[in-house]
Amino acid sequence: VQLQASGGGSVQAGGSLRLSCAASGLTFRRYTIAWFRQAPGQEREFVAVIRYNGHTSYADSVKGRFTISRDNAKNTVYLQMNSLTPEDTAVYYCAADDGVIMSSMNRAGAYDHWGQGTQVTVSS
Repeated sequence: VQLQASGGGSVQAGGSLRLSCAASGLTFRRYTIAWFRQAPGQEREFVAVIRYNGHTSYADSVKGRFTISRDNAKNTVYLQMNSLTPEDTAVYYCAADDGVIMSSMNRAGAYDHWGQGTQVTVSS
């Protein structure tokens, strides 16, 4: 299983970015895909998740600003990020697993497969 995260960059506060997570080596439609982020000196934190059935969940800090979606035909998950703030600055990672239960969707330890991360920097 390989996950390739892309789409990061530098934007000003209030701007938008769309991250992509392209997957290979798995039966994509069966997998739950999540985004986590890690700022310098901080622990990795949950951002958003989309289950194999399309169910989505978000961290409170991004709810209403971020949207996660998936395209099973392209084996890709997207994270549309709007109204970005400097607090969103972090390395963003996508993660995948086919055995995540709902109560564990926001836990990094629930995912066996991780992408390499993409940097998002938001300036004020």
